[in-house]
Amino acid sequence: MATLSNISIELPVPNHDEVQIKNFIGGNWYDPISNNYIDNINPSTDTLICKIPDSGPQDVDFATSAAKAAFPAWSSLPPKTRASYMHKLADLLDKNNETFAQFETMDQGKTLNFARNVDISRSAYNFRYFADYIEANLSEFAASSSYPTAMIGSDGNPIMSEALSYTKRSAVGVAGLISPWNLPLYLLTWKIAPCVAAGNTCVCKPSEFTSVTAMMLTRLIKQAGIPDGVINIVFGLGQSTGNSIVTHKDIPLISFTGGTVTGKAIASAAAPMFKHLSLELGGKNPGLVFADCDLDLAIATSVKSSFQNQGEICLTASRLYVERPIFDTFVARLKEATRKTVIVGDPTNPNTFYGPLVSKQHYNKVVSYIKLAQESGYDVEFCVDQAVSPHVSEIGESGQLVIKGLEKGYFVAPTVITGCPQDSRVVQEEIFGPVVVVLPFDTEEQAIELANGNQYGLAATVWSGDQRRLRRVAGQILSGTVWCNCWMVRNLDMPFGGFKASGVGTEGGKYSIDFFSKKQAIVLG
Repeated sequence: MATLSNISIELPVPNHDEVQIKNFIGGNWYDPISNNYIDNINPSTDTLICKIPDSGPQDVDFATSAAKAAFPAWSSLPPKTRASYMHKLADLLDKNNETFAQFETMDQGKTLNFARNVDISRSAYNFRYFADYIEANLSEFAASSSYPTAMIGSDGNPIMSEALSYTKRSAVGVAGLISPWNLPLYLLTWKIAPCVAAGNTCVCKPSEFTSVTAMMLTRLIKQAGIPDGVINIVFGLGQSTGNSIVTHKDIPLISFTGGTVTGKAIASAAAPMFKHLSLELGGKNPGLVFADCDLDLAIATSVKSSFQNQGEICLTASRLYVERPIFDTFVARLKEATRKTVIVGDPTNPNTFYGPLVSKQHYNKVVSYIKLAQESGYDVEFCVDQAVSPHVSEIGESGQLVIKGLEKGYFVAPTVITGCPQDSRVVQEEIFGPVVVVLPFDTEEQAIELANGNQYGLAATVWSGDQRRLRRVAGQILSGTVWCNCWMVRNLDMPFGGFKASGVGTEGGKYSIDFFSKKQAIVLG
């Protein structure tokens, strides 16, 4: 059986007795100072996987001190040296892809195929990408000069001065990195990689719902030879561990991915301390489907964009607006395609499209929105065909699914809601589950108005055969990313961030490096 101290061999998923989570501080593993722990539950079975440290301010202070002590040496290393460590870590992640994927599936509920091919593969690529970036952009970390320098005299006119001016990019210090539960290792490494590439050290807090692969990563950090204290991981709850990171006086940078409500609390707590924030928050992403689109492609992609990873992706197209002439056809075909292809069940089965929701708490939240839609008189359809999915033994009144052999798991049916108004809660609020709402529109102008009629602005999709319309409409949608005739096509050089309540700051390529570094102007007279 696999254990967290021996993960270089491909082995089956362990039982909970073999999983131990400890804080990783200064290159060593520690129990929380309080000796308090939190239950970590397998969402497929509602059984205990392991205990998670319930860390507090003392643990965070310990980790911050370790990160602060490691900062001078790490930030002084040549970028190529930092990149070499990152390449080693990426290689180790690739080598251990299968074992990491097994743990991620057990811990989060996502399918094994998704964990292998998206979460763990992308985690390795995150380190490799930013290692390559700093190697290819060494000039950003070297001084660039200009001579002579123009100065402004007392009369307001420029004076050419015999001075040397140059800029210097450098690391900032200790960064606090707080990651969510939906793409656990993927989004944790998306923060760690640019942070350490730029020369910072960090104190990380993974979600308390999905901490196992973060613990496993600590073993690979040691194997890669990354100096002690550069990457520290402290486990616990948001209101204790997370808040202690956000408010720590020696952590000037905070990068957070998660819910908008938590983002507001972080911004409020960090503002008096003038911390530099990157907040990637919620989304209720629109998809606009025009009558002249490739309907087959739009439907097939909409099934993925609505239900992949249980709908637990911040970029899901969870509200679809369809031009009225094709509305009925689109809805009927979307439901039929979902019934035929979206198989819900055991996440380790290669035929499964998605597995259970991450936790009982989140399961109850998603079901409550479905109940709300039913009580409001909207058309709610659970797109499950028991001839296609005979392992589904029961479909509850509000979409709860009972799966044979996994009767206690947190499974919810793929749900399509129509007949709801634009101002309804199921249209306006982020459900973050396998639920999609579909509404009609009549004109291009109305489609844009509906798409923008929401507090969020993270991502959007537009479907049309008219290239001019695609550019015209995409440019008017208030969203950080707009996909045209596609979904989830990512170029990591491109800026990634949200408008409105979907966040503050921009990630990706140079934008991430900009956040994790500072530029200083130096003038030598």
